[in-house]
This record gives sequence, structure tokens and C-alpha cells, in this order.
Amino acid sequence: MGRLLSPLLRGKTYTRLLHLWVPMLVVSVWMFIDPRRPWVPALALIPVGLVPAVRRGEGVQAQLLLTPDEQEPGFSVVASATWRDRLRTVLWLEARMALGAVTMFGCVWLPIATVELVRSARGGVGSGIPGLPQVGAHWWSALLAPLPVLVLGVLVVALGELTTAVARRLLGPSAAERLAALEARTEQLLERNRIARELHDSIGHALTVAVVQAGAARAAGDPVFTDRALGAIEETGRAALEDLERVLGVLREAERPSGSRPTLAEAGRLLQSARASGAEIDAKVTGPLENVPGPVSREGYRILQESLTNVLRHAGAVPVRVRVGVHDDVLSLEVRNRLLSGRVPGPGRGSGLRGIRERAALLGGRASTGPDAGDWQVHAELPLS
Repeated sequence: MGRLLSPLLRGKTYTRLLHLWVPMLVVSVWMFIDPRRPWVPALALIPVGLVPAVRRGEGVQAQLLLTPDEQEPGFSVVASATWRDRLRTVLWLEARMALGAVTMFGCVWLPIATVELVRSARGGVGSGIPGLPQVGAHWWSALLAPLPVLVLGVLVVALGELTTAVARRLLGPSAAERLAALEARTEQLLERNRIARELHDSIGHALTVAVVQAGAARAAGDPVFTDRALGAIEETGRAALEDLERVLGVLREAERPSGSRPTLAEAGRLLQSARASGAEIDAKVTGPLENVPGPVSREGYRILQESLTNVLRHAGAVPVRVRVGVHDDVLSLEVRNRLLSGRVPGPGRGSGLRGIRERAALLGGRASTGPDAGDWQVHAELPLS
């Protein structure tokens, strides 16, 4: 019994009822003006539904009244962009008015029927049930009196469900809106992944340099080297804070330009930081680096940063060869260092190596990481176009 009555105890049952009553207010006013032509309000809905903004209003109403407890009900809340959307809005307005008329009739006729049956059961003779013959005084009318009330409850719940289903069909997003939503979601996920890579690269590099410098200073026991190591840690920490501020700026300001991120023009800072950690850097840059497009230069900077971080983290202060070149509309980066016995990372292991390949792939390029002739090599090629 409780399961049968549960729909009548839900709040959305009555918000849906209110949603169906709203268009009947217009009809009620019109009936005072010209009751001989009750179809005029339905005819007037045709030009109203062709107004683009009406679709947005109907979508908002449907969300608030038909599905108040759903986070993503699936209604479009944007103005009509095509004639197809406008025609769907017109059909929805007409369907809403038709369902509202049925609801209003049931909410008026069924209670009257119950009152007349109760009056008949008490021995009285009322004015009769509209549309049916007059009910005389009969005791068995008391058995029929609850029936209209039960029918009314079922009718209210059923019409609410039907209205919601029709609204999802006619007010749901069009194919173009679904595609736009999918593209927006994809852009959001890509941005989140990019921010995660930014944090991993910048903060990971700074922490790696700080750990290597601190360990080397403690092992050396030389005050001069310790001062130099502390200076390198301080400089790397400041650079990491600047990178962190850039990433947080992206989170705070959705329209913040990506041009504030570091480029290969600032690669000297990375090389100096690695040298301060004790690594012997043999760096060579060829080609017009200043002509590299911004997105390619920024991703190239991060690939170089992650490569040097991996060297310091896994191999320590070892000789490193860095080659950056621009030729044939391609930016090539190569970072090579000697492998240490027993410390060979498996190919493709670690989020840093995956990040290098992902960055290259997003720009239409390619990157490879792994052992090569006794060395560990990171090689990336990024197209400039």
C-alpha cells in the first residue's frame, strides 16, 4: 500500500501538476473574454513558440518543475538556433496545453463526482455529476465515493510522467547542441590534463633539483659548495613558484591567455638549474628558435624540463647531451645521458614519460624514450605548422 501511495508523497508530483496548471490560467482568462472560441489560445501559441527565447524559458521551467530533483534532466536551456528547434517548441507548447486541459478537467470533474456520490449516500439529491445522469439517493453510492479520488491520484501521477517524457522529447538538446556540449566537455578534460601536466613538470622539476642539491651539499661537506647548492635551490624554488602562479592563474581565469607560460626562449634557466645540481650539460641549439610558434615552443619547453628532471631523478649528476634544432619545419629535441647499472627504467613507465609522448602527440608530432647504445635517450619531433 505504501508503494502505491509513494508517488503522491513526492514533491515533484505536485510541481508537475503546477506546471500543467500554468497554461490553463491563460485559457481561464480567455474564457471570460470569448467562451465561444476556446481554441484561440492554442492558435496564439504558434507564433509564440517561434520566438527563439521561448525555448530557453520552457527549458528552465521544465527543469524547475518537472525534474526538480535531477542534476542533469536533459532539457535544453538555450534559445532556438534552427527552425527545427522552433517547430519542436511549438509542438511542446501545444502538447503542454492539451495535457493541461486534461489535467484541469480531471481536477474539477472528479472531486465534483465524489461530492455528489457522498451526497447521494446520505440520502440527498444533488445537482448531478456533469456529463452523467443525476444520481438519486442510494446507500451504495458510499462505496463508489472513493473511486473518483483514486482515479484523480492516478491521473495526476500519470499525466506528470507523460508530460516529463514529452518534454524530454521536444525540449531535449538538438544534435548541434549535443555536439557543442561534447566539444565543451572535451575541451574541459583537455584543459584539466594540461594543468595536471604543468604541475607535474614544474613542481616535479623543482623538487628533484632541490633533493639532488641538498643531498650533494650534505655529502660534499664543503661550505662553498653548500652555499652554491642553496643558491640553486632558492632560484629553482622561485621559478617553481612562478610556474605554480601561472597554473593557478589558469584555474582562476578561464580566459587567461596561454602565452604567459614559459617557452624555449627560457630554456637557459633549465640548463643552468641542471648544471647547478652537478650535471655536466653539453647543450647545442641550432636554427631560428625565435620563429617557433608559441604552442610548439611552450610544449617543447615542458618536454625539455621533464627530460632533465628524469635525468636528475634517476641518474643523478651525470653528463647530459642536449640538442635543440629547428629545420625543415620541425622542432627536434634530444636529451641523452649515460645509463647507470641497475637503474634502467622500463620503457613507457612513469607519468613523466607518458606526458612527454602525450605532449608530442597533441601537436601532431612524435616522441620516443628508452635505452639506446648504452644511453638513455628522449627524442621528440614537433611540427611547426
